[in-house]
Amino acid sequence: MTGKQKKMLLRILVSGVLLIAAVLVPYEGPWRFLLFLPAYFTIGWDVLWRAIVNIGHGQVFDENFLMALATVGAFCTGFFGHGEYPEAVFVMLFYQVGELFQSYAVGKSRKSIADLMDIRPDYANVERDGVLEQVDPEDIAIGDEIVIRPGERIPLDGTVAEGASSLDTAALTGESLPREVGEGDAVTSGCVNISGLLRVKVSKPFEESTVSKILDLVENSSSKKARAENFITKFARYYTPLVVCSALALAVLPPLLLGGGWADWVQRALIFLVVSCPCALVISVPLSFFGGIGGASRQGILVKGANYLEALAKAETMVFDKTGTLTQGVFRVAGIYPQGRTETELLEMAALAESYSSHPISRSLKEAWGQEPQPGRAAGAEEIPGRGVRAQVDGRAVCAGNQKFMEELGIACAPCQQAGTAVHVAVDGAYAGYLVIADQPKEDAAQAIRDLKAAGVKQTVMLTGDRREVGESTAQALGLDAVYTQLLPAEKVEKVEALLQQKQPKTTLAFVGDGINDAPVLSRADIGIAMGGLGSDAAIEAADIVLMDDKPSKIAKAMFIARRTLAIVRQNIIFALAIKGLVLLLSAMGLSNMWEAVFADVGVAVLAILNAMRALRVPQD
Repeated sequence: MTGKQKKMLLRILVSGVLLIAAVLVPYEGPWRFLLFLPAYFTIGWDVLWRAIVNIGHGQVFDENFLMALATVGAFCTGFFGHGEYPEAVFVMLFYQVGELFQSYAVGKSRKSIADLMDIRPDYANVERDGVLEQVDPEDIAIGDEIVIRPGERIPLDGTVAEGASSLDTAALTGESLPREVGEGDAVTSGCVNISGLLRVKVSKPFEESTVSKILDLVENSSSKKARAENFITKFARYYTPLVVCSALALAVLPPLLLGGGWADWVQRALIFLVVSCPCALVISVPLSFFGGIGGASRQGILVKGANYLEALAKAETMVFDKTGTLTQGVFRVAGIYPQGRTETELLEMAALAESYSSHPISRSLKEAWGQEPQPGRAAGAEEIPGRGVRAQVDGRAVCAGNQKFMEELGIACAPCQQAGTAVHVAVDGAYAGYLVIADQPKEDAAQAIRDLKAAGVKQTVMLTGDRREVGESTAQALGLDAVYTQLLPAEKVEKVEALLQQKQPKTTLAFVGDGINDAPVLSRADIGIAMGGLGSDAAIEAADIVLMDDKPSKIAKAMFIARRTLAIVRQNIIFALAIKGLVLLLSAMGLSNMWEAVFADVGVAVLAILNAMRALRVPQD
């Protein structure tokens, strides 16, 4: 509890004691209201002052004005008959209890996000004359070397120049398993160094680092309001003047038209004012969205604003990029089909022939073989662009490449039976078989598609620049509804435009990409979701929602959070309006008292805040 909250709690306790003392005094004379003034001003002076200041600034109709008018009016009823002095003090007292509870709830939400996103580094270690000095991260330039000791947070993005360690990335990705890094690996600011000493060469200034961009994203998320929040803001703008005029009419018109009974009608009008305060809506709706954004951040899902959370809840079309989104984006040997020799021999021949090439396919062959070639085994390597390679391996002529290369050599090759890139191998002019290089689906990709369909997504689509057979094979394996292949970046945008035209009204289309090559499509979709945002500037800049790891399964989790948050918002709006409408009607008919009015105002607000706090708690997988 903050110092300000502690002071308010003390005021509430002191005012409560003074109220009880005033009630216990047996005096019932005309000056009885003086007994209750100390308790009233102790708890309500700031509300009265804010009401006066706001009136001076032209902001008349707010909750401070309503509370001041209702409670001062309750004191004034003593001039018309029986004064509702205890009720006036208790209304203000309970109102301040609700304000304290709201302050605590918002503070708890902010602290939860701050704890989870407490990634801003306080310092960076720089070695000067053999001594480590702590300097401001903003003073570190690109190319400088910094030292991160075990237990310290990485202050800037860079590359490991020396050392090896495990990194805790939970604050960024929500992932509990540590990430192993060594010399040459990229490291991201905001992660915690767990075990070894690291020397890191800085690659970005602090203002462009991942941690800086994320902090800016979280801090500005509240500026982008959802439609429900905008509705409440507009609603309160017209609602409050309307109820004040209605209360005035209720106090004045019936006595004038029907004659007499001023005290009764003024009392009804005051109760009407207390009930009408829109605290529950004004507080709970933004708090619900704030809690939803905070709950998402705990899962490594960064949402740039409540409007995107609201849009995601209505998503029924989910469009995916393939490489790096649903697949690992890394080529690996997916199949070995020898002819006249063993799988091991075929892989060894291909890897040795490709050993001098830096092509991704060559690297995948060497990784699958898993050995370092002995000097002299491969010689005379020649790379034929768009075809393959030719080399002498153990004194034999080995050719490895595509089907066109084999045709040019006059060698008949077997048809490829598996989706992927086929590398055909010939040894001394005789066909030796082929290997298939393919980009493998991510472990949770198929489950992610199933989860999305279970969540109500009507259509799942994949867009890719890959060949038709590769794209269709991946789509079939993952259970996607449709796939469009051999698309250029501009054609992906055109396809998304067409899908936007086909979707149902009041539903949204989300595009999920790697955030690097898909910026135009991410921007065109109703919601752009960037996969693998860790360390990707383009992802953080282009997307509306950033998943800080490479797990497609987080999309369904994000949708669950969005829909749950929107459900809580609707519950609070319906509950608050229903209770207030009922008690407003009863107060106008003279069937409710000030105590019921207090529940309809502050009690409903407290219940709505409690409900809104549920948005912050997201069940762990």
